[in-house]
Amino acid sequence: MQIIRATDAPKFQLPGVEFTVLAAPSSGSAGLCTWRLSVDVGVDNEEPHTVDRDEVFMVLSGTVRVTKDGDKLGPGDAIVVLAGEPIQLANLGETKAELYVAVTAGFTGTMADGSTVQPPWAQ
Repeated sequence: MQIIRATDAPKFQLPGVEFTVLAAPSSGSAGLCTWRLSVDVGVDNEEPHTVDRDEVFMVLSGTVRVTKDGDKLGPGDAIVVLAGEPIQLANLGETKAELYVAVTAGFTGTMADGSTVQPPWAQ
């Protein structure tokens, strides 16, 4: 059993978004990656990306949209984005949004320009 304390969890940042790694192969989870996502007010990703595995987003606080024309999601809502579907996260609210995200380990993301990446929060 591996305990990951929030205060010790690795953090990664992109403009307006912070990833706090909770479970990943680097922390002892061979099959699952999870992270807490904090999304600043006004974030609206213009460029979509895809993931080669199904990805689950669970909203803890705030109001978000996960896909370009997707439904508005609030606390307690979850969305399953199937492998290959475009993800285009937006914070629609007036406060920071918090989500948990889960995906199987070893996933690869494909950016709008066609480049691929295996993010550090998934390793």
